[in-house]
Parts: sequence; C-alpha cells; structure tokens
Amino acid sequence: MATIKDIASAAGVSAAAVSRILNNDETLNVSPETRQKVLDTARELHYVKRGRPSVKSLFTLGIIQWFSSQQELEDNYYLLIRQGIEDYCLSHNIQIVRTYKSDINYMDVLKDVDCLICIGKFSQEEISYLYEMNSCILFLDMPVNDDRISTIIPDFGEAVTEALDYLTGIGHREIGFFTGKEYIGENHLYPDYRKKVFIDYCDAHDLIYEPYIQEGVFQISSGYEMACNLINGGKLPTAIFAASDPIAFGAIKAFTEHGIRVPEDISIVGFDDINMAQFSAPPLTTVSAPAYHMGMYGASILQHLLREHPGPALKIKLPCKLVVRNSCKAIEK
Repeated sequence: MATIKDIASAAGVSAAAVSRILNNDETLNVSPETRQKVLDTARELHYVKRGRPSVKSLFTLGIIQWFSSQQELEDNYYLLIRQGIEDYCLSHNIQIVRTYKSDINYMDVLKDVDCLICIGKFSQEEISYLYEMNSCILFLDMPVNDDRISTIIPDFGEAVTEALDYLTGIGHREIGFFTGKEYIGENHLYPDYRKKVFIDYCDAHDLIYEPYIQEGVFQISSGYEMACNLINGGKLPTAIFAASDPIAFGAIKAFTEHGIRVPEDISIVGFDDINMAQFSAPPLTTVSAPAYHMGMYGASILQHLLREHPGPALKIKLPCKLVVRNSCKAIEK
C-alpha cells in the first residue's frame, strides 16, 4: 500500500506538504500545479488514508471543463474550482471521470457516470444535451434558467459593487474596466454580468468610465495590451478594475514599463485573488472569489442530490470578498 513518503518521492515534494494537501489544509501556501501533481500521484499510487479500509467507490462523478487544460493553467480560476471538486472526492472515496470540451468525443467519456458537474460556460444546446444524458447534474460558475438544474455561482453583483465602493470611497471618479470576452457554442458571445453591474454603478454615481473600457481575453498578455491601448490613447483614468488577476498583472507590467507607477499614478483592483496576487509588485488589491470552495460545495451538494434524486434543484450564490493590499492609493483632494 502506498504511503505519504511514496507520494512525496514520486511528486518531488516534502512528506509534510503531501500530508497537508491530502488533508485539504487551506493554509498551505503551494501552487495549484504542485497541489494537482500531488493529488494525481496519490490516485496513480492508489493511496488510501490510514484508518480507512480500501472500499469500493461510492459512485462515479463526471467533471466536464469548458476550458482546455492549457487555458486552465493560464487562468487558474477554473483550475481551483476543479481542485475543490477533486479534493472532496478524494477524501470521500468518490471516483472521478474528467474531461474537457476541447477533448475529442468528450460526451462519450461521460456517458456512464452517476452524476455530472459542468464547470464554466455552455450553450443552451449543450445544457439540454447534457441534462438528457444525465439529469443528476450541477453547473458551476454559470446561472442556468431551468428549474430542474442546480447551479452555484459567485455573487458578482455584490463583488463589483464592493470594489467600486472602495475605489470611490478613496476618491476615484474616473475608473476603467478591463475584461475578457468569452464565447460559447458557435462563437456566441457570453455576456460578462460584471460589466453590466460596473456600467450601472458608474452611471448611478456619475463616474467617468466610457473612454476606459477595454475588452480582450482573460490572460496576462491581454491585460498588457489593454493597458497599452489606453496609454497610446493619451488619457488614463485614476483607477482600473480588472475582471481577473492575470489581466491586472499584465496591466501593471505595461504601466510600469511606460513609467506609470502603481499605485502612485494609477490604482488597480483585480478579481479572483489567485495565489500570486499577494506576491505581485505591488501586492494586488483584488476580489477574492470562492473558486476552490465552489468546487468542494458542488461535489458535496451533488452527492446529496444523487441520494435524493429526483428532487428539487438548488440555486446557490456564494459571497465574494474584497482583499485590500497595496495596489490602490487614495486621491488627494
């Protein structure tokens, strides 16, 4: 039987780190890639926690991820959701079948699972097909207007409002918004609800924002390009609200290269609170989205729904929290 030392040796990390990862220690400061490597190694070696007999899996849970594996690593918001699911399943003896929409014949991989978690954005046609394939289904990070289907989403409305309350509270009246475009189905643009909340808030509070809205993709390079677009336009806001931390990191790099200091010359707020946010220069003020917990709660709720199936669907909205660090500065009056 595999031991923690065996996993540590195979994964190239310390036994202490392996133990804390396998016990879901959220205080452990480790990269998502390292955490995933340890979990994958534990499964490959058929590790079972001491004190628990090796028993047959309770059931098989299917995970379908709308991002590709490469995109998942570039913006690890969805990676953290998946890790939350997999950590819960590992600790509760639940077998996992995992696939990506970018995989060939991904539907065939999921046809024999007992229940299904869908992470990300899906077209109405895809939602209908997935529900027909497995009615014990739950969507994470996407509201679904169907009373039969359970969903868990972050409270984006309150999150954007809290971030903008903070910026206006320290004197900012000209605020930009950097976001990424996401497409579902046949190149159908999925609307970013945060953009609508941002615009409505700015209109209600007489803020200047229209010249400073930029849209690209959820990557560091795109944040860099969006910031360069504003710089080349010759006029900057006093603050930027970025819809992801990677976008914020790219923007900070562009501003720094052009001699524009953060936060002395421009303030930046990110979104997600990924691990690197606390180590950026300067440490990033950002909205902490409960990605990992959303995954854990999703797996737990789906386990309950499977026992009670068919039963009423659940519509859950999780709160986000603003984490104030050093990337914002008050406007001097």
